[in-house]
Amino acid sequence: MMRAVKAIGLHGVLAVLAVVTMAPLLWMVAASFMASGEASTFPPPFIPAHPTVQQYVDLFTRLDITHYVVNSALLALSVTAISLLVNSMAGYAFAKYRFAGRDRLFRLLIASMVIPAQVTMLPLFLMLNKLGLVNTYFGILIPGMASIFGIFLIRQYVQSIPDSLIEAARMDGAGDFRIYWSLILPLCKPILTTLAIFTFMGTWNDFLWPLIIMTDDAMYTLPVALAGLSGEHVQDTELMMAGSVMTILPVMLVFLALQKYYINGIMAGGVKE
Repeated sequence: MMRAVKAIGLHGVLAVLAVVTMAPLLWMVAASFMASGEASTFPPPFIPAHPTVQQYVDLFTRLDITHYVVNSALLALSVTAISLLVNSMAGYAFAKYRFAGRDRLFRLLIASMVIPAQVTMLPLFLMLNKLGLVNTYFGILIPGMASIFGIFLIRQYVQSIPDSLIEAARMDGAGDFRIYWSLILPLCKPILTTLAIFTFMGTWNDFLWPLIIMTDDAMYTLPVALAGLSGEHVQDTELMMAGSVMTILPVMLVFLALQKYYINGIMAGGVKE
């Protein structure tokens, strides 16, 4: 009896926390379907009195948000593809190759994870400026080509692959790249999917670095463009909520579609030594 009461109490607390967490998201979606000015009333309504899609129509016609969605999508997909290739190569090398200073270099990489990303933005900007890559998409692609977290994640997972499989492939005449491409990558599918979700979401949602590196309005990503729109349409709450929905919808769909692989990858990669 006591166990049942505890279970009911626990699930009740979790349900309340879930409602509190989801309330802003639900209000954002509801507000995006409200007529102009309706969301500014108090208390905030959670159900539109007269649902309308006019806010979304304005986004795609009057504000041409399609252009920024395409910018964000192309950048997020490109960074994700390149990052998976580079991180998987580096993680595989750290896990299975023997070279001088390997463990020290890996420990140095892990130690550098404590440095906030904002600290490195100024020197990174100055380097890219010297290379003439400011206000170009390469200014976003190059810093996203590899990440310490990605290398660590792949390395931990690849360590679980038996060396005997790699040796057997070498005995069959496979070269290093053939082993990596035909053996390691297929076996790393769960962790690669996990890393792809992390990378895509991080690139799609990134606001600060594109704002710093981009000076041309036409090259803005969706979060940067939406921030600009919020300044121009500060009183149009419903329009901004519609833009926010457009920003989070792709990453939510990606996560929901791949959440099984995400969980499997985290569980598998997190326990390997």
